[in-house]
This record gives sequence, structure tokens and C-alpha cells, in this order.
Amino acid sequence: MYAAPEVIQTEVFACLPDKFRRKDPDNAWAVVNRRGLPTDSFIEGPSFDRNGNLYIVDIPYGRVFRISPAGEFTLVAEYDGEPNGLKIARDGRIFITDYRHGLMMLEPDSGKVTNVLDRRWSERFKGVNDLVFSSSGDIYFTDQGQTGMHDPTGRVYRLRVDGTLDLIAGNVPSPNGLVLNCSEHILYVAATRGNAIWRIPLMPDGTASKVGIFLQLSGSLGGPDGLAMDEQDNLVIAHAGLGTAWIFSRLGEPLYRIRSCKGLATTNVAYGGPDNKNLYITESETGSILVARLPVAGRLMASHR
Repeated sequence: MYAAPEVIQTEVFACLPDKFRRKDPDNAWAVVNRRGLPTDSFIEGPSFDRNGNLYIVDIPYGRVFRISPAGEFTLVAEYDGEPNGLKIARDGRIFITDYRHGLMMLEPDSGKVTNVLDRRWSERFKGVNDLVFSSSGDIYFTDQGQTGMHDPTGRVYRLRVDGTLDLIAGNVPSPNGLVLNCSEHILYVAATRGNAIWRIPLMPDGTASKVGIFLQLSGSLGGPDGLAMDEQDNLVIAHAGLGTAWIFSRLGEPLYRIRSCKGLATTNVAYGGPDNKNLYITESETGSILVARLPVAGRLMASHR
């Protein structure tokens, strides 16, 4: 038996202002993914730029927001899409995994969104979800769609800097957030509907071998969603439906339980702050960004892409 994890409380960093909240009962994304519940927003994809601004997406309404260190919101882009994941490369370019359109790129000054990759060979993606950079500039991303235990055909891809697209895994029940460990030889993937974290060892040629379950979680309202890594190879897991972000050691030992002070839809996480020891969490149902102070700094993505 493991020792009970230390509990850390969050506080609210910022909330989506009322002027940005929509009232569209017929929104197509909400009808399917929220069972028609009133959805004025559903924020996700937190990522910091070099100036300490936090970028987030609003999936059902195709929007990208920038939040200043003081918590002020600016609408950066609004387009005909469903952005889910967002990461910022070292050169400032912003990459988005869009459920409808595939892998996209956002120019933050103009708000222009362009397509990077919309299909593999001649096949459209099921619905891409999240992404992470390697230090070489490769992009790993998940293709989740509506997969789950009834249809375990979600996919994990790598888009190399030279444009080569590799299928890393093709049998994941609802692949969602993903992150590389510090040495970049392990890729962790949240299999949301399987309520598990998969551990994917990457071989020298980039292929996967001996894939296994790193953690088996529980809870009936959701599952593991966004992931992050700290400088000590501890894994951070946003557990949607449980109002919690977990931190586990590289051995799978529970270290911390970070509790939401708002709703249960804790969907994604990002490290930030002057020393990178603040963990920011998107609580999607209330449109809130939560923050907790942690003892270990988050790992910085080193992409030069």
C-alpha cells in the first residue's frame, strides 16, 4: 500500500469574463460532448508564452484567449473550428490540435489560423486532441475522436520536423493528453475512457515497444485528461470529473492530490510563474483557471521548431 498523497488546495487565478460567454443551445460540439447541457464555454489547452501570458482555447466556439499575468483576457482568434490542445514553440509559433480540422498553427499577432496537417495519407483524423513537442522539434499528438472501450482505435502520432508522419500506437481507448519524460525515451498518454495512463517506451529508431499501463485510475465521471512533467520526472495528471490534479513519481507512487476549489472538470495543466513552480489548471465547466503552488518546478519544453 502506498502512503496517502499530500493534499494541496487551489485558488482561482482567473475566470472567463461574462462578455465572452456564449449562449448557443444548438452548438454542435456541446450537443454531442456535453449531451446538450447549456455550455457558454469549455476551456482547455493551457500553455505559457515567454512573456508569462497564458493561452487557452475554447473548444465549442473556436476561440483562443490570452490571459495576462494579471488575469486579464484578450481574444486572440475566433475561427470555424474546435481547438482542443495548444502548445507554444520556442520561436513563438502556436500549434493547435483542432478536433474538426487536424493540426493547425496560429499566428498570435494577426490571429490567423492555418492548417498544418489535416489527414494521414487520404484518411481524415478521427478528432485530434492534444500535443507535445520533443527537444528535436518533433510533435507528438493524439487522435481521439469518439473512441473508447467500445472502440479502442484511438491513435498516437509523431510528426517529425522533416514532415514524416509516424503512427506510434493505434489501439488506445480515447487517447488524450500526452507528455515526454525528461530524457524523452518514455511517452506517457492519458487513455481517458480506459481510466489509465499508458507508458510508451520509444526505441532508438522512434518506434514503440513494450507498451504498458503505468497507472490504473478510477472514477466514473471522466478520466485522466491533460498531462505535464516536472523537473524530477514526476507526472502531473488532470483528472477530469474528479476535480483533481494528481502528481505521481516516476515509479507510480502518489505524491500529491491537488483539489479544485471550483468544479469537477479539471481538464488540463501547465506550469508557470517566475520560477515555474505554479501549476495552472483549467476547470472547463466554470471557465476558470485555478492555480496551486508546488515544491518542484515544471519541465520546460525545449522545442526549437
